Amino acid sequence: MLSYNELRKGTFILVEKEPWIVEEFEFLRMQQRKPVAKVKLRNLITGRVQERTFHQNESVEEVELEKLPARYLYESRGTYWFDEVGNPKNRMSFEKEAIADSIPFLKANLEVKMVKFGDRIISVELPVKVEYTVTMAPPAIKGNTAQGGSKVVTLETGAEISVPLFVNEGDVIRINTETKEYVERVGK
Repeated sequence: MLSYNELRKGTFILVEKEPWIVEEFEFLRMQQRKPVAKVKLRNLITGRVQERTFHQNESVEEVELEKLPARYLYESRGTYWFDEVGNPKNRMSFEKEAIADSIPFLKANLEVKMVKFGDRIISVELPVKVEYTVTMAPPAIKGNTAQGGSKVVTLETGAEISVPLFVNEGDVIRINTETKEYVERVGK
């Protein structure tokens, strides 16, 4: 059991017999009142988001989730297919809505983690940093560095992200899949 002040971003908790993840956490102390924890939760099964306040006398149950290594295979008619690493016969699929945040960064044979709650696989967790090839990049325009110098490029998965001006088409870059931001250029 966790008390209200032990909640942190990324903590998995059980609310109404379903697993939720804490996406935002704020500890509030108001005058003449007892402190509270204001959190934004996302349901790991339905994807529903809700804000909730936990008071000093409340406690919540922490959820133990199992993470299994898996590999992304392909997409067919809005269904995304994965298989277990080391056991290709064991395949799993997700509908587009269930993994919408991960879709722009899925590429063939990308190793991911399947998040399992009880006997049910509920979501996909991408590696934090992944390398992608830039397929489309506009040329850098001379004199365009006054505001920090960035441009939007298209990755091999079709995702568009903002990168520094020196990144060109054909470069391999590393992306942080949690923040959806450029990290570094790896090579050509």
